[in-house]
Amino acid sequence: MGDLGPSSVAGVQEGDDAGEVVQDPPDHHQKELDAGALFVLKSKGSWIHCGYHLTTSIVAPALLSLPYAFGLLGWVGGVTCLVVGALVTFYSYNLISLVLEHHTQMGHRHLRFRDMAHDIMGPRWGRFFVGPVQFMVCYGAVVACILLGGECLKTIYLLSKPDGPVKLFEFVIIFGCLMLVLAQMPSFHSLRHINMVSLVLSLLYSACAAGGSIYIGLSSKGPEKDYSLVGDTQDRVFGVFNAIAIIATTYGNGIIPEIQATLAPPVTGKMLKGLCVCYAVVVVTFFSVAISGYWAFGNQAEGLLLSNFLVDGKALVPKWFILMTNMFAILQLSAVGVVYLQPTNEVLEKTFAEPMSGEFSARNIVPRLISRSISVVAATTLAAMLPFFGDINSVIGAFGFLPLDFVLPVVFYNLTFEPSRRSPIFWLNITIAAVFSTVAVIAAVAAVRQIALDADTYLLFANV
Repeated sequence: MGDLGPSSVAGVQEGDDAGEVVQDPPDHHQKELDAGALFVLKSKGSWIHCGYHLTTSIVAPALLSLPYAFGLLGWVGGVTCLVVGALVTFYSYNLISLVLEHHTQMGHRHLRFRDMAHDIMGPRWGRFFVGPVQFMVCYGAVVACILLGGECLKTIYLLSKPDGPVKLFEFVIIFGCLMLVLAQMPSFHSLRHINMVSLVLSLLYSACAAGGSIYIGLSSKGPEKDYSLVGDTQDRVFGVFNAIAIIATTYGNGIIPEIQATLAPPVTGKMLKGLCVCYAVVVVTFFSVAISGYWAFGNQAEGLLLSNFLVDGKALVPKWFILMTNMFAILQLSAVGVVYLQPTNEVLEKTFAEPMSGEFSARNIVPRLISRSISVVAATTLAAMLPFFGDINSVIGAFGFLPLDFVLPVVFYNLTFEPSRRSPIFWLNITIAAVFSTVAVIAAVAAVRQIALDADTYLLFANV
């Protein structure tokens, strides 16, 4: 079978797993695809592939910080925020999918978040707000993944050599080398099998985290259970909003349009099926880890739950169990990191690649290899320099995930479909936008305040 040229790729897309070929409806936008859309955001996937991408982007090892967030909220506040986060994000992601489907039916398929904002809210929103915020969120997530991967590698190292001389930043560099290889995967769609494995890994390390917490909680090895909120009134209030930002980050996605762009046409209804797959995994993993971790460790839960399994170099569970859990987390982190690299890869491809040349021509492979490598090296350097995962988590949630995933979807829906002001959905969307805009502002202040409080402990390339 001969190779398809760029113009053919734009017009004919691969179908679902059955292997049929689906002809796109006439769309002038398709004929003007740039290299980023043409090579990185190929529309070849099925709904189950979409489910894999969604699960990898949401069910990530950041969920291991949920017991810590519960420690700032207490039982009632923690469970309430976790439930509200699940309901609102599922609703919001479905709304943004409906908006995308509507524009596709109108003959203009949006492939990127900033394209949606450009057409729905105006060019300035796409260029100066949504585009930069999404880039910050996604690239920040890559930095956080590399840092967390390094921390997991260090944990494994300390099991065998508690007083070993290797520093955290060295493990961060090792994990960055793995990311350097995976970053060369050509397109989002090419990650579908990796993300299928990622889904399984997320279930495995979540089961290990919950099981380990229950084991420690039932034994005499764990700390005395204390579920009280620590600190004075001011610390507690800011702690609540800091916890909300962490939970928002855990539920955050930020790349719904890019994931839906990987679907082969017709796209109607496929995203909802993918979301159902994703949220089945979300409910199982988030709630089991959050509740068991907080029950076992109370307000002493660490920013990364697995850190509670080691106390002063002493393992509270069998060492092989910690090794296995960390290996599951490391492997899945590599998949999460490369998923969040896709918006950056798309921009780099758009900037440096030539759409009229072949995807794997020397003209495009060389700049792709160089630009993506520089991107990963920069993220690895930032992770090694600033090894403070908890603070990074809350900042990303406050400044990025809250507006992108909680506010903009309902705004897009109201502007696109213009529901009657007497309809419940209009006021539900207005309420969600208003409440979470306010929460985003306060959470941003809380996140910055926490960084200011912790600033004295910050050291470049610290071995934390």
